[in-house]
Amino acid sequence: MFHSTLISKELKYHLTYLKMASEWSTLSCCGRKKVGALIVKDGTIISDGFNGTPKGFPNDCEDANGDTHWYVLHAEANALLKVARSTQSTNGATLYVTTSPCKECSKLIIQAGISMVVYKEDYKDLTGLKILQEAGIKITKLEI
Repeated sequence: MFHSTLISKELKYHLTYLKMASEWSTLSCCGRKKVGALIVKDGTIISDGFNGTPKGFPNDCEDANGDTHWYVLHAEANALLKVARSTQSTNGATLYVTTSPCKECSKLIIQAGISMVVYKEDYKDLTGLKILQEAGIKITKLEI
């Protein structure tokens, strides 16, 4: 899914933002999987997020069996909700996320007007990527 139209300077920025999203993922309190996301528009980071529980909930993401609690928010959703509280627009922005979006987050990404998603590893269900592709969103998988 790598787009050959990326020039070296652009690729350098994509890799750097993806590395920053990876660093952001370390803030997650989830034990099973840590995911980070950045939303960038016109060369400026306008939002960030990582997977975790809603405000006021205990920071344990998994139950005693190791299953993720249903109420845990994904990194993409947290980043989109955070920017929604600002004056920034996500229309035409790029989302950098450590794991490809699930189908639920993909719907949010489409509605937010994100034009490109850059990620480093596949989510267990690739339906989210298929939905993004159908919506005409550019998808790039990069190794960092």
